[in-house]
Amino acid sequence: MAERGYSEPIKTWPEDERPRERLIKHGAGALSDAQLLAIVLRSGDAGSKRSAVDLARTLLGRFGGFRALDRASVSELCEVKGIGPAKAAEVMAALEIGKRFAREEKGPRTMIRTSSDVAKFYFPTMRDLKKEVFKCVLLDGKNRMMKDVTISEGSLSASVVHPREVFNPAVRESAAAVLFVHNHPSGDPTPSEEDIAVTKQLVEAGKILGIRVLDHVIIGDGRSVSFVELGMM
Repeated sequence: MAERGYSEPIKTWPEDERPRERLIKHGAGALSDAQLLAIVLRSGDAGSKRSAVDLARTLLGRFGGFRALDRASVSELCEVKGIGPAKAAEVMAALEIGKRFAREEKGPRTMIRTSSDVAKFYFPTMRDLKKEVFKCVLLDGKNRMMKDVTISEGSLSASVVHPREVFNPAVRESAAAVLFVHNHPSGDPTPSEEDIAVTKQLVEAGKILGIRVLDHVIIGDGRSVSFVELGMM
């Protein structure tokens, strides 16, 4: 079904064409991207008489889709006429809910069997980050995820990712093992010299503490690299 144009407010549309009513009657899967986003925006741009659907379509066209929207800052979103800080915050909150849902644990705890399990779990939240984020993932004796802890944000270095900060949570939570995961904003997950040096330091610290370091996975854009699979651990 074709979506209405710019001239008519949503409240004047036939009920089956209004995004909220369509969702209630047919389910969220029946809505287009613009219609879903329109529900989040709630209202359009009164000044130009654009509906919420028109405004949503403008946003998606300007940024190129939901992933690109997720990378945008509040100020960049507000450059679009009709989008203020409140609407920008609503959009960012909705996108964050989607990412958290994508990585929500199924069952009591997520089992980690391979580096692919790690990559699949963290791709939704880490692949599009604009700065490097280093996480320590705590595992129990059956390699099930207990929790993850963000250790640093910014360029990875031995001075920033110190063994004390990394292993304190593991000791406190009585973790049997840990693995590390961080992202490369460039999209290329190839380990840098600093990545390699930091990993070696942390593996040695783990041996001293009696905490197994299972892997270090680097998340890129659609690709990931495992230190274990590269034979570097």
